Amino acid sequence: MDIEFNKNEDALKQLSFQLKNKLKKVYLGGGEKRIQKEHERGKMTARERIQYLLDEGSEFLEVGAFAGEGMYQDVGGCPSGGVVTGIGYIKGRQCVVVANDATVKAGAWFPITAKKNLRAQEIAIENRLPIVYLVDSAGVFLPMQNEIFPDKEHFGRMFRNNAVMSSMGIVQIAAIMGSCVAGGAYLPIMSDEALIVEGTGSIFLAGSYLVKAAIGESIDNETLGGATTHSEISGVTDYKCKDDKECLDHIRNIFDKMGDFSKAGFSRTEPAAPKLHQNEIYGLMPADRVKPYDMMDIILRLVDNSEFEPYKEHYGQTLICGLARIDGWAVGIVANQRKIVKSKKGEMQMGGVIYSDSADKAARFIMNCNQKKIPLVFLQDVSGFMVGSKAEHGGIIKDGAKMVNAMANSVVPKFTILMGNSYGAGNYAMCGKAYDPRLIYAWPTAQLAVMSGASAAKTLLQIQVSALKSKGEEITPEAEQELLQRITDKYNEELSPYYAAARLWVDGIIDPLETRKVISMGIEAANHAPIEKPYNVGVIQT
Repeated sequence: MDIEFNKNEDALKQLSFQLKNKLKKVYLGGGEKRIQKEHERGKMTARERIQYLLDEGSEFLEVGAFAGEGMYQDVGGCPSGGVVTGIGYIKGRQCVVVANDATVKAGAWFPITAKKNLRAQEIAIENRLPIVYLVDSAGVFLPMQNEIFPDKEHFGRMFRNNAVMSSMGIVQIAAIMGSCVAGGAYLPIMSDEALIVEGTGSIFLAGSYLVKAAIGESIDNETLGGATTHSEISGVTDYKCKDDKECLDHIRNIFDKMGDFSKAGFSRTEPAAPKLHQNEIYGLMPADRVKPYDMMDIILRLVDNSEFEPYKEHYGQTLICGLARIDGWAVGIVANQRKIVKSKKGEMQMGGVIYSDSADKAARFIMNCNQKKIPLVFLQDVSGFMVGSKAEHGGIIKDGAKMVNAMANSVVPKFTILMGNSYGAGNYAMCGKAYDPRLIYAWPTAQLAVMSGASAAKTLLQIQVSALKSKGEEITPEAEQELLQRITDKYNEELSPYYAAARLWVDGIIDPLETRKVISMGIEAANHAPIEKPYNVGVIQT
C-alpha cells in the first residue's frame, strides 16, 4: 500500500466531489421555484432547451458554468451569469449554443453576462462554428447599466460580432423563446434566421409601458411584438412555432440541411485510451502543492496508448516538450516538470520553474509545431521564471521573451489546462488567458495569481507594516500576526480556481478525467477554421 498515493487520491477525489456538488447547484439557475414558474408558462428552462436541441447522448462542453459565482450578492447573485453556453452537436454537426436563463433575474444582463456571451461568440469566430442563440431575456440589468452598456467589450459588442460573423460566413440562428427587448432585439434579427414561439416569444425595441410613456400609445405586448405580429405583419421573424419543442425541432431541421465545412486538416487517427489507468492521476497529483512529482506520470495517463515522443528530452528538463495523440488528435505538449532535475552542466533545477534552457527548448518546439500544423497543449503547474544573478546573467529575460514570442504568435490552435500552480509570468509563457488559448480549463487543484499565497501575503504584510511605521504607529507581534492572517485568507480566496472561473479567467473547472474530452472537442472545433495566417514570430533575440 502506498500511503502517499492514497492520501493524494482521497484529497483530489474530495475536490472533484465538491466540484460536482457545486455544479448541481449551478444547474438549478434561479432555483426550483423559478423553474416551476417557467414550466407553468409552458416554457422549458435554458438547460432543458439545450438538452432537447442537442443530439441525444452526445457530448456537451459547457463554457463558463461558474461565471458570476459569488458575485453580485447584494442584488441576489447571478448564477452562471444568467446564461448557459457551450459546444455541442446538432445533427452530428459541432456548434456553439447560447441560452438565456430566464430563472435568473428574467434573463437580465449583468456585466458577467455580457462577458460570457462575448466569450461564446469568440469561440464561434475563432473556430468558425455555427452558433445558436436561444433568446429569453429582459435585457440589461438597469441598476448596473453603466458597467454593461457603453464600453468596447460591453453589450453592444454582441451586435458588432453578429455583423462580423455574418460577413465571415458563420451560420447564426436565433430563436425568440421569451422576452427580447430594446438593444437586445437586434441580436436575433442580425442572425441569419430567426424563429419565434407563439404566446411566449416577443420582440420589440420598447415594451408597452415605455411606449405609453414615450408617445402615449396604449397597446399590449403581444400585439406590439408577438409571434403573429412579427411573422405575419412586420416580417421581422422567419418562422412561427407553437411551442419550445417545435421551435427546437425546426433548428435541428435547418442543421440537417447544412453543407459541409472547410477543414484545417489537423491529423487524427483512430482514438485510443491511455494504456496506463487514468484514474491513477488522482493519486499522482500531490495534495501538498509544494511537493515534487513527475509530470510524465500524468502525461502518460492522458495520451493515447500512453505513448509520448519527447523533444530534447535531456535539455531544458524543467519543461517537458513532445508529441502525442489525444483521442486520436496529434498534439504538441508543453508541460511543466515538477520534480527536481539536474542539468548536464551539474546545476540542480527546481520543478515548476522555467529556466533559460527550458524556455529556449520550448520556443523551438512551439515553432516546430507551427511548421508541422500540430495543435499545442499547455499543461500548467508553474511557479514562474528563475530569478537571481545567475539567471539574469544567463539571459533569462531574453530566453523567456523568446518563448513568449513563439507562443503568442502561434497560428496553430492552443489549449491550456491549469493543473496546479499558475503564477506570474509563468502563466503568460504557458499560454494563459491573455494569449488566446482556444479553450482554457482548470483542475480543482489549480491556483491562479501573480505569486503564491505565502509569498504574496508576506510581501503585502511588509508593505502595510512599513506604511504604519511611517505614520509613527507601532504594531505588536500579535497584531502583526492577525494582519498576516487576514491578508493570507483574502489572498487565498482569490487564488481559488472558482474565483478565476467566476470571472471567466478560465472557461471552467473540470475533473482531471475530463481533460481528454476538453482537448479533443477543442481540436475538433478548431479543425473548422483553416489556418490562413503565415507563422511569423517577428524579431527574436538569440
